Amino acid sequence: MTKPEQPKPPRKKPKPAQSAKPAEPREKASLHPRNRHQGHYDFPRLIKSSPELGQFVITNPYGKESIDFANPAAVRVFNRALLKAFYGVSHWDIPADYLCPPIPGRADYLHFLADLLAEDNAGVIPRGAAIKALDIGTGANGVYPLIGHSEYGWHFVGSDIDTVALASATTIVKANALGKAISLRQQGNRKYILLGLLQADERFDISLCNPPFHASAEEALRGSQRKWRALGKADPKRKLPVLNFGGQPAELWCEGGEARFVAQLITESAQVPTQVLWFSTLVSKASNLPLIQSTLKKAGAVESRVVEMSQGQKQSRFVAWTFHDKAQQQAWRAERWGQTKA
Repeated sequence: MTKPEQPKPPRKKPKPAQSAKPAEPREKASLHPRNRHQGHYDFPRLIKSSPELGQFVITNPYGKESIDFANPAAVRVFNRALLKAFYGVSHWDIPADYLCPPIPGRADYLHFLADLLAEDNAGVIPRGAAIKALDIGTGANGVYPLIGHSEYGWHFVGSDIDTVALASATTIVKANALGKAISLRQQGNRKYILLGLLQADERFDISLCNPPFHASAEEALRGSQRKWRALGKADPKRKLPVLNFGGQPAELWCEGGEARFVAQLITESAQVPTQVLWFSTLVSKASNLPLIQSTLKKAGAVESRVVEMSQGQKQSRFVAWTFHDKAQQQAWRAERWGQTKA
């Protein structure tokens, strides 16, 4: 019975060649298609726009130009150059030891959120000042509002519990004359995330959050050490930063870690269900998803999504949920968005 089947393989020979080709594009397409950070950076162009970056450029083991991500000063200057070159942010800086986030991943989250808003809007991404976004835990860097406003014209409210972080973000907003598009406020009660933060008449089309991922400072440290080993940066000849990309305790860890923080965010969102069309949060650990999904069910979420993302070797995701059914979502769009343009 096997002999009659042997002539068939020649017809199937083209398939291995076809399946081998997607491997290269897949790596290039790991970021969202609209993400401006595809492929390798044009360092001469970046240095021309931001000359201070020149002193931090190195050649990595693959012979490509890069920067030393073990050097917090290099990462800060690199981010400043990226924000200026790609998003028109002329002035950006953060205090020492505050979180200096990787820009491509932050941009990805925003692009996928834009897709979420477009889904039931005839595929059209809503743009402009009519779209209001709430950035929970905006930090000292204010990166989400800066990118979101540059890409889509959305207006943002950024919140945080840290007065130093808010002062830094305020300086960035003012220095770039973005006061009409980005406002900032403090969550005065550290026990809460959303409660007491929103005004009764406020409405937001989307909320986003980069929660503390770890349950303790020790866990955050171990996480950074694993990343250094994975990236091949654990060189005993030089001193590496304690935490990659920096970060204050409230930015990196909280009691109960990510799972508890997100569960609390969901529970609190159920107490202001009509004020936000789509809530969302990053989730770093896939193992937390079952608890998050059960919490969403208990909270009465009408609809929820898990959106997977990939930045190089890093796998991440965000969870989004709404308490509005389809009819209510349609009414929201008709009332608030009107005619939107792609």
